[in-house]
Amino acid sequence: MNSEANWAAAAQQFQQQLGQYWGKALQSFQDATPAVGAIPSLQFSPDKLRTLQEAYVREATELWNNGLAGPAVKDKRFAGDAWSRNPVAAFTAAVYLLNARTLLGLAEAADADPKTKAKLRFAVEQWMAASAPSNFMALNAEAQQKALETKGESIARGMQNLLADLQQGHVSMTDESAFEVGRNVATTEGAVVFENELFQLVEYKPLTKTVYERPYLVVPPCINKFYILDLQPENSLIRYLVEQGHRTFVVSWRNPDASLQDKTWDDYIEDGALKAISVTKEIAGAKQINALGFCVGGTILGTALAVAAARGEKPLASATLLTTFLDFSDTGILDVFVDDAFVNFREMQLGKGGLLKGQELASTFSFLRPNDLVWNYVVGNYLKGETPPPFDLLYWNSDSTNLPGPMYTWYLRNTYLENNLVKPGKAVVAGEKVDLSKVDIPVYLYGSREDHIVPIAGAYASVKHLPGKKRFVMGASGHIAGVINPPSKNKRSYWTNDKLPATFEQWQAGAKEHPGSWWTDWSQWLKPHAGKQVPAPKTYGKGAKYKAIEPAPGRYVKAKA
Repeated sequence: MNSEANWAAAAQQFQQQLGQYWGKALQSFQDATPAVGAIPSLQFSPDKLRTLQEAYVREATELWNNGLAGPAVKDKRFAGDAWSRNPVAAFTAAVYLLNARTLLGLAEAADADPKTKAKLRFAVEQWMAASAPSNFMALNAEAQQKALETKGESIARGMQNLLADLQQGHVSMTDESAFEVGRNVATTEGAVVFENELFQLVEYKPLTKTVYERPYLVVPPCINKFYILDLQPENSLIRYLVEQGHRTFVVSWRNPDASLQDKTWDDYIEDGALKAISVTKEIAGAKQINALGFCVGGTILGTALAVAAARGEKPLASATLLTTFLDFSDTGILDVFVDDAFVNFREMQLGKGGLLKGQELASTFSFLRPNDLVWNYVVGNYLKGETPPPFDLLYWNSDSTNLPGPMYTWYLRNTYLENNLVKPGKAVVAGEKVDLSKVDIPVYLYGSREDHIVPIAGAYASVKHLPGKKRFVMGASGHIAGVINPPSKNKRSYWTNDKLPATFEQWQAGAKEHPGSWWTDWSQWLKPHAGKQVPAPKTYGKGAKYKAIEPAPGRYVKAKA
């Protein structure tokens, strides 16, 4: 009886103190906000605050009244049996989730412009992801259970994993020892037929007796390595192009070191994309080629085509842009990182030379999904002493690349900050004024529905800036999984709409869903632009000028950041 009375008294005291706790939490929240990405002091709607406070008091009181027999927690971080069997752990998880919901509610209740609110939401999400009880051995019921079951071996392995990751400079997402570029990833047969200080041009061996007369050039992003498009034979976009009868060339960007720290965006356009186009045309003896740009590779390709158009040149018969920004008016979550102060700081730091380290880029993208791409591996690797299983996609994701400082800072200012590529004549690249309205060629545009790096509406925005005949297609899933979706897997869906209205929402309203891969739709679209069939070449390159330098995938892609 005494214990029941004590619990009731404690519950009453707890309820009385909630209001005080709430006030202190709100004050701390307001005090902290000026330091979060230059967020100014915040004001909150009294009505929204009152609703939040009432909900918090009600839910917290209910948790307390239930004692250690708290509700089942659905969050996957706390879904294991060890959490449900440990009342203290389950209660801790439930309180944490209540606090997380409340803090996010506070972020939504702030009277602020959309960008400030997005910054605030992002900061709260990062803090809540880092402070989850699952991230700490003293609070993680599963890690504690594993330590008991293994008699401490899991803790010893976790320390070994931590030391190994400290040495390599990043958290392991996969067993990286299971992969080697050129041995079991990036294995499509080919040869390097040209190289300069920025890239190698890889030509792939034909798999058909005849090929289309117009060769195909792939321009991947320079912030990642090209073999995301050639992970395994069964999901290789490069191999698929070759199988469809296209004489295929791929740009393999060099992983910059100190010798390239002064390279600019102009260099990547003139000596990168435009040079690759010129060499591909020369090797194939073609007046025009077809080309694909993926992510930043698409932005580079689009800029290069605008430069060529300003010079009165039309080197492409068609272009394909996959998950690409040309119009940076809707950049999604990445917008929280970019403002005048941040860009000015980066220009002071790197604008005249230096390298943006690949690990910094990789960390930025990982923290866009912190629970899945950061803390999940911290818990598994270090608290539980587990070795993540081999996964080629995550191996590629960990194989980071550097960027030259001047190139990176030009890109930041002229795209994410000022959106100059879609302002005719505003951006000057390689001595030419960029005007996308002069890039009058057929274009196939693809966006992924759940893309958090290039939001689908941002990919669609290119439609209004390119004057040629266009086709826009939406695929299921995200930035990578949506693109790498081969027909043989018969997975997911894609959507088409022959009309191209002003907004993505209008396009989506009239779109038709098709089961399977968008690759087949793209392949059919590409055929009329590829020209007639000619005998497949029996050797790589052309004559003495473009001889095979080394087997694919070449040495540039193997250089580590």
